[in-house]
Amino acid sequence: MAGLTMPPPDSETLARRAEIVADMRVIVPGEGVVEAPNGMRAFETDALTAYRQLPLIVVLPETTAQVARILKYCNQRNIKVVPRGSGTSLSGGALPLEDAVLLVMSRFNRILEIDFPNRVVVAQPGVTNLGITRAVEEEGFYYAPDPSSQIACSIGGNVAENSGGVHCLKYGLTANNVLGIEMVLMDGEVVRLGGKHLDSEGYDLLGVMTGSEGLLGVVTEVTVRILKKPDTARALLIGFPSSEAAGQCVADVIGAGIIPGGMEMMDRPAILAAEDFVRVGYPLDVEALLIVELDGPAVEVDHLIGEVEKIAVANGSTTCRISQSEDERMAFWAGRKAAFPAVGRISPDYLCMDGTIPKKELPRVLAGMRELSDKYGLRVANVFHAGDGNLHPLILYDANVPGELARAEDFGADILRLCVKVGGVLTGEHGVGVEKRDLMPEMFSEADLDQQMRVKCAFDPNHLLNPGKVFPQLRRCAELGRMHVHAGKLPFPDIPRF
Repeated sequence: MAGLTMPPPDSETLARRAEIVADMRVIVPGEGVVEAPNGMRAFETDALTAYRQLPLIVVLPETTAQVARILKYCNQRNIKVVPRGSGTSLSGGALPLEDAVLLVMSRFNRILEIDFPNRVVVAQPGVTNLGITRAVEEEGFYYAPDPSSQIACSIGGNVAENSGGVHCLKYGLTANNVLGIEMVLMDGEVVRLGGKHLDSEGYDLLGVMTGSEGLLGVVTEVTVRILKKPDTARALLIGFPSSEAAGQCVADVIGAGIIPGGMEMMDRPAILAAEDFVRVGYPLDVEALLIVELDGPAVEVDHLIGEVEKIAVANGSTTCRISQSEDERMAFWAGRKAAFPAVGRISPDYLCMDGTIPKKELPRVLAGMRELSDKYGLRVANVFHAGDGNLHPLILYDANVPGELARAEDFGADILRLCVKVGGVLTGEHGVGVEKRDLMPEMFSEADLDQQMRVKCAFDPNHLLNPGKVFPQLRRCAELGRMHVHAGKLPFPDIPRF
């Protein structure tokens, strides 16, 4: 896929493209349509930069009505559509297709309502994750999910991938913090799911949409819950002589009934890179580093800090610092938040993987990754959400060295196979996209995949939305048998819409 040279389009294809461009300019006037190759280069890849492809055209709508007209137009003419948020997907979820309209939602960038009594924010999908917290922090509120890319990633993309972040252990993923959405179906119908209330009657279609990777509809509005900041938050920075010891400490902390606000782990390569990048005082003589944050009433936090210290010492910790101020706590997190760009300074390229395992299997998987590193002759730096078992191994390679990208991809696939083997799953928050698409049979049977595709067929029977992602093999909906669905309607039309 990377570096693929396509034959020049024929005259019929060029004429069809010119017609689509002209019609899109009617729907989205001004500068909302990009057709020149140089202009489209900015959209040819997402954060999985090993793969690049120019789209047919790029369209940047500003209103839900425009999105509805675009999708209806494309549905009537059998034109594929790839939705895109901020382009921070690490699984190739927003990778364009040469024969598809790239629907970029970045102009949906306004917060529509802040409702403190109901503790919700209504935002357009192009608003950044961190932007929601910034909008409410003066009143002592925040938005809990905080992926490392939160300064850039959009809330619509968070919904598409069910993103998490360092605080997801205690406060949940996007799915646990989204209360409602407005979405547009492929036929142009605008639908609302959920609202400001905590739960809705009927089938959980909101849950189906969260994490659906742009395969079922295009989100145009999101209602999220906001939380009051805890009274106290303090963090421990704990060093260990081995990753296995740190992993066992994680299991023991959770096993003791302690649920930290955040619990992150870094191994030696990641520690060295992060400290060199941000210089916050990470210990450099340890093999693994845990950041454990405890929040709540001050008396509870003080007690739990002591309990975590005892567990760390029992697992052989060699160093422990406890934050004494808010600045110091934020400094502990600064290195972790900057780990991905920091690793970029020690390697020309890297693949950021994303698998999730049972916490008790952490030592076994870390040992397995070291063996795979030797097998493939490539370094790996580990940065991950230790508390919920969501691993983010960074496989270091140089795309300019022939064969290294292929070895890195094989290395990553074996890591994910190992995750599944120990009872884990292929993804925790990055999604399947194109990166893990061909690994889906490692986890799901053919019957499982058929059932998942039936849901896709109910929303998008012609496979026009983000095709080529998630499913290793597309099957026509007629082969699978139809779910209870009427053309242009939701799969369960008797459910009330909000």
